[in-house]
Amino acid sequence: MPLHNLNPNQLKAWNSLKESASKAENDSILEYFESDINRFENFHVKFNEFVFDYSKHLISPNIKSELLQLAEEAKLKDAIEAYFTGDKINQTENRAVLHTALRQSKTTSIEVDGENIVLKVEAVLQQMQSFVDKVHSGEWKSYAGKTFTDVVNIGIGGSDLGPNMVTEALQYYNKGLKTHFISNVEGDHVHQTLKKLNPETTLFLIVSKSFTTQETLTNANTVREWFLNDTNKESIKDNFVAVSTNLEAVKNFGIASDNIYPMYDWVGGRYSLWSSVGLSIALSIGFENFKALLKGAEEMDQHFRNADFSENIPVISALISIWYNNFLDAESEAIIPYTQYLQKLAPYLQQASMESNGKSVDRDGKKVNYQTGNLVWGEPGTNSQHAFFQLLHQGTKLIPADFIGFKNSLFGDKKHHDILMANFLAQTEALLKGKTAEEVRKELESKNISAEEVERLLPFKVFEGNRPTTSILIDKLTPRNLGSLIAMYEHKIFVQGVIWNIFSFDQWGVELGKQLANSILNELKSKTSTGTHDQSTEALMKLYKS
Repeated sequence: MPLHNLNPNQLKAWNSLKESASKAENDSILEYFESDINRFENFHVKFNEFVFDYSKHLISPNIKSELLQLAEEAKLKDAIEAYFTGDKINQTENRAVLHTALRQSKTTSIEVDGENIVLKVEAVLQQMQSFVDKVHSGEWKSYAGKTFTDVVNIGIGGSDLGPNMVTEALQYYNKGLKTHFISNVEGDHVHQTLKKLNPETTLFLIVSKSFTTQETLTNANTVREWFLNDTNKESIKDNFVAVSTNLEAVKNFGIASDNIYPMYDWVGGRYSLWSSVGLSIALSIGFENFKALLKGAEEMDQHFRNADFSENIPVISALISIWYNNFLDAESEAIIPYTQYLQKLAPYLQQASMESNGKSVDRDGKKVNYQTGNLVWGEPGTNSQHAFFQLLHQGTKLIPADFIGFKNSLFGDKKHHDILMANFLAQTEALLKGKTAEEVRKELESKNISAEEVERLLPFKVFEGNRPTTSILIDKLTPRNLGSLIAMYEHKIFVQGVIWNIFSFDQWGVELGKQLANSILNELKSKTSTGTHDQSTEALMKLYKS
């Protein structure tokens, strides 16, 4: 069953929300709390080791009801079932969207074109486990007969961002192999990485569905040349592994057929870390931890699929985002994890969200007349407090923010963790409450400065407050909990796309630049010009070639 084609502008709840937004402009979140002594109880959800607190938002009980009604009118429940059961909801590419199948238990049956893909997924997981265990035990050795010390993942986009983010996030659980990621086609990036490596103890993973991606193949061939300076083509079979569907191209590269792991048409690159694309993750943290990552994602899948929308974390998170984006004119949202381990979460979510929902035509191919997508950005706290929090507190922009914190640190340093989490809690409270002119005046007067100086400084020290935040408090950063967190954001993105009536799982917007790059590259190599470029590009090409 394809997704319903429903213009949100024509939904009753959408228009009710427009009216509510005009009234909510002067609402106070603090007044919401004052009028409801049970607001936290009514505006938070518990899930496993998660607490999802959305009470500090410009959302009244009435607005919450209208947002939930919007989800119903958009037929979100039907869309969720189509998503999980293998319907070809990526209609522009005629594909199912089943990254959720990569983490389903093997007792589940999901069919694509008459084939139970769960069995295929399980077979690949067993292949991955065998390989990972052999590398960790030292049974799988390099061409030089040595155990591996380093793993290099060569990919770009979804073949890089997900594995890179997760291995960074879970480095506490690392089993001893150093992981490196080569993605940018910039030669300096490749050579700087190779400087750190010994070909006799380095395992290379080339991740490319087509095995023709320009950046990945350029980097892979440069690495191959570097590797062959010390050995011969026969040695490639011991030190190189590929994740791809282009078996012929992989074999021509020199990689043994037993070292090739499949990719699937029904999994988009930015949702593929759960598959063989996550081989670098499994090598880094061990296969049992990789399975725990999958388990956490599966648990969030079941929560998303089965929980009532009023208690459904991904649904509520998406509705909050739509409320600000479409009704209160907020253009961005910040992701602020209070752990350095998640420093790459925001860049990962930038791709997941902005590549998925950066669309300007609806599912009927018509230009939309409402906002879709939103800008996603962020950095870890407390570093971000000394960077962009000035804008959050006293700027002119409305920026809802997700604060992600953990009750327990991994190394158990309570002194540090108490300071970290005190900042987490203080910042969400400060953004909520602000500081009134009267409070500032009393504070300044207590410092025994002149009345004239008090009045001069007063406007600069006032904080308006009423700045919205979500607090996501998790017991501990474990593979399982990280799996749930990532899946939560995946499903949030899906819900947004359903309500915006767009296709979230294609990415035609990346193609044009690739095509032009190939054309320009030919001109740079030949030192000629087709004369078909705009004036600026022609001038820049001439300067570059000179």
